[in-house]
Amino acid sequence: MKKYSIFLFAICLSGFIHIQAQDLQPFDPVMMWEMSRPGNPVVSPDGQWSVFPVTKYEIDANTSTTNLFLLHNENGALRQITYGDSDSGPAWSPDGRKIAFTSRRHGGPPQIHIIDIAKGGEARKISDLPVGVYGLAWFPGQERIAFAANVLPDYDGDWDKHRELQKEMEESKVTAKVTENNMYRYWDRWLTDGHVSRLFAIDLKDKEVTDLMPENGNFFGLMGGVSYDISPDGTTIAVSKNSTQPPFERTNHAIYLVPTDGSGVLTNITPDNPANDLNPVYSPDGRYILYGKQSIYHFYADKVVMTLYDTEEGSFTELSDHIDLSTEQWFWSDDGQTIYFLAEDRAMKSVFSIPAGGGIHTEIFRGGTNNGAALAGDHHLVFNHHNLSAPPEIYKVNLQDGNATKLTGFNDAITDNVDWGEIENVTYKGADNADIQMFINYPPGYDPDKKYPMVMMIHGGPHGIFGDSFHFRWNSQLFAAPGYIVAFPNFHGSTSFGQDFVQSIHGNHADLPFRDIMKATDYMVERGLVDEDRMAAAGGSYGGYMVSWIAGHTDRFACLINHAGVYDLHLQFASDFSANRKYQYGGSPWENYDQMNAINPSQFAQNFASPMLVIHGELDYRVPVAHGFMVYNIYKNMGLDARLVYYPDENHWILTPQNSLFWYDEFYGWLERYLR
Repeated sequence: MKKYSIFLFAICLSGFIHIQAQDLQPFDPVMMWEMSRPGNPVVSPDGQWSVFPVTKYEIDANTSTTNLFLLHNENGALRQITYGDSDSGPAWSPDGRKIAFTSRRHGGPPQIHIIDIAKGGEARKISDLPVGVYGLAWFPGQERIAFAANVLPDYDGDWDKHRELQKEMEESKVTAKVTENNMYRYWDRWLTDGHVSRLFAIDLKDKEVTDLMPENGNFFGLMGGVSYDISPDGTTIAVSKNSTQPPFERTNHAIYLVPTDGSGVLTNITPDNPANDLNPVYSPDGRYILYGKQSIYHFYADKVVMTLYDTEEGSFTELSDHIDLSTEQWFWSDDGQTIYFLAEDRAMKSVFSIPAGGGIHTEIFRGGTNNGAALAGDHHLVFNHHNLSAPPEIYKVNLQDGNATKLTGFNDAITDNVDWGEIENVTYKGADNADIQMFINYPPGYDPDKKYPMVMMIHGGPHGIFGDSFHFRWNSQLFAAPGYIVAFPNFHGSTSFGQDFVQSIHGNHADLPFRDIMKATDYMVERGLVDEDRMAAAGGSYGGYMVSWIAGHTDRFACLINHAGVYDLHLQFASDFSANRKYQYGGSPWENYDQMNAINPSQFAQNFASPMLVIHGELDYRVPVAHGFMVYNIYKNMGLDARLVYYPDENHWILTPQNSLFWYDEFYGWLERYLR
């Protein structure tokens, strides 16, 4: 394996690194990339089993493999059931005897495969299409599977024609991309190739494929996935998809009903809501569709309210409008009397329930970050759980007493030998005397009689959180392990602290968060935890915006780290999604110009002083790479200390193992240079 220096782990900073008697080791980036990453469990119809994907990375090869594992929900028995390199998206058959999944194991784009759990043996390839498939679901009581795919609309249902059209595109010598749309690229991919999203059905007996949405010329979600549910009688699909038309001045997800006979007549049941409608789920009796409703179209962090649509009456009932939580991942109990859901709450993601008829909600499980919850029998939920000091594993919780049990231990061999830094959850007074929550990650072997160098972490979004979660890109324990106290304030605008709090910075991203971060710094100094002369601030995306804002407004930090950060708000109108920028910034280059520039970091370069490490990827369309080049070049032309780390093949995130290890090496090196 390539040896990266990661020299802070090879140098024992006096008083920082403490190896306990049992030879526990500080956490390091190689350990993190050696960890398995289990996904969310999918429970069998009888509640007895869970199937889920597990991804492993090969650092030397810079690759990953994903396979499926089967878990007995009662006794924890575990076995691997696929051995390809890209097996994911499992879906149980209605009788619980088979599992469908997608795989590239035969080469080409992902296709449907089925493994017979009852009989055993190898998986069978079911589909053979020229496009990748995703989002599998079995039709109730039928040997038929629904799936999604992105297709060229001119194929007219003829897959041979589709192959010809694709071949023409691939062999064309013209590389130009042409558009008149507002939306023409997203994160790291272009949307100008003409593909549209549709749902299909495949008959498992004759393998005939039916296009269920032959007239759809739109996309489901820009992130590439799909959210839909099949009615219990199998006649209708409820799907969330974008309802706006070119030139896509804005997007608006609506709930559509799709007949499963292939007639293709789509019915929009939420045409009057200008904001997103998400994640439709049928009630067990098929009468109701439960979905999530937002109200402000230009505010992506607007609260999601669980809403019931009565398919017989055509009426709507908001179930969670009285709860100051933004709900997600809801599902019904088998008897249709209870709805379970997840929601971010005070920097954690907890599991809740609410009566299907509305009323008071109940917290079932709190702590860490939880995803993919599903009923496993009458008395338990299974879910994926992780926290600041524990990577993802599968857990179950008892619905009667709330006690949780860890079912898997993919990473125990690593975590059992790690000297984790302690975590403290505090609240301090921020801007306008508001209560601000913050996690503090102490270094291993922390000595309360000493003052430590500090790294102030600033999360992205800005409407997000530094939550109680095990992050594989910005990992708090990795930042603390070399001997730093790391602070993670959830400033104004952060999610999970109520609608008013998250909306408080809409139109002004600078003022309240900056004041909160300065108050957090004061808090750490006043408690006597940190050395005021050895402090750094670091952030990515919006966090990078705030790093550049800090650079222009204070010199109290010995150094700064800016990953994929917004530097010039004018340049953000070259990002992949610019339609709502004027609402976010309180202005634009053509109106309220002065108001936007008042919160524009590029307007305060004359005050720059603190050394800055700038990191950016060429394929970052959300925050175009010119932001990084601009702030770096300005620093260098001003004669200030700066260092540029540029990735020609990474996007907004650093996703490959060796690039990530190099990233941490550069991160540590910059801190070592100025905080030693």
